[in-house]
Amino acid sequence: MRKERENKKIVVALSGGVDSSVVAALLKKEKGVEATGAFMRLNGLSSQAEKRARKVAKILHIPFFVFNFEKEFKKKVVSCFLQESGKGLTPNPCVVCNKKIKFGLFLEKALRLEADFIATGHYARIRNGCLLAARDKNKDQSYFLWQLSQKQLKKVLFPIGGYTRQEVEKMAEKFKLPFAGVRKSQEICFAPKTVEEFLKRRLKSKTGQIIDVSGNILGKHEGLHLYTIGQRKGIRLSGGPFYVLDKDFKKNTLIVTKNEKDLFKKELLVSQINWLSGQEPVFPLRINAKIRYRQKSATATIAKKLKSGRYKLSFNKAQRAVTPGQSVVFYRGLEVLGGGIISPN
Repeated sequence: MRKERENKKIVVALSGGVDSSVVAALLKKEKGVEATGAFMRLNGLSSQAEKRARKVAKILHIPFFVFNFEKEFKKKVVSCFLQESGKGLTPNPCVVCNKKIKFGLFLEKALRLEADFIATGHYARIRNGCLLAARDKNKDQSYFLWQLSQKQLKKVLFPIGGYTRQEVEKMAEKFKLPFAGVRKSQEICFAPKTVEEFLKRRLKSKTGQIIDVSGNILGKHEGLHLYTIGQRKGIRLSGGPFYVLDKDFKKNTLIVTKNEKDLFKKELLVSQINWLSGQEPVFPLRINAKIRYRQKSATATIAKKLKSGRYKLSFNKAQRAVTPGQSVVFYRGLEVLGGGIISPN
């Protein structure tokens, strides 16, 4: 890979965080590499991060650009998140942002600057056109990258994918990068407090009934978009704990259960599948699948496409809180084969 990078121009997506800054430092140090830093301005909450990114570029003596993607980010990521949440789904905006902004618009802009590659601080690896999980299992971010294409992967570098977070932090100290006391990034960058608070401000709430699996009315919910499958806190019912089991949008009812075993399912439907190889495999296909980030993958089988255009995925062991709107990502060992969106039944 290093020979591939000789005499190449690489634009680093400097986020103002430790990981991307170490990426820039490593590439700057590498013989024959022309490293350039670029910050993506996505919203008004990122001013401090921009200052840190600019400071890092100055310390490393590399050129620095700011790409203003505020309008595109609002349209392609935030509006999409609100639209899907309004349908009662639980979308993952980081997956959309990676596809459309970080490895979409950012890559396009970098190529217009005559870059040969872009590099980011993602914990993942690329080998022979295949996307692999990172060495650090606790920091691995390959789950969020399943929508990438071969065209994008050929132009992307993940220089810290083979390191642990601890090793990266030590390198930041070695390179004298300014990260003492810097907070780790929040779960969703455009929600300054909580996702619930963000949705309350942006979407109209329509109250309705909370019922149990037998149809008994237990109370009132504050708006179906404020709840997610498997949720226990915030339901505000006495005699619990209760768990969110399902959402009926036609009747505007929230269905809850006291029995956590009700949350486990062996099967789900998948839509919007992307195969990173660019080719659909032969079915039935045995894989390991994750239905959420930081979850251990579980053995599963994907059947061929149904008439609805969706795919049926069956786990060997039932999984807790299968949530429509979330990503299900397919692995074979360390390799990411692809993924899709968990579809409502």
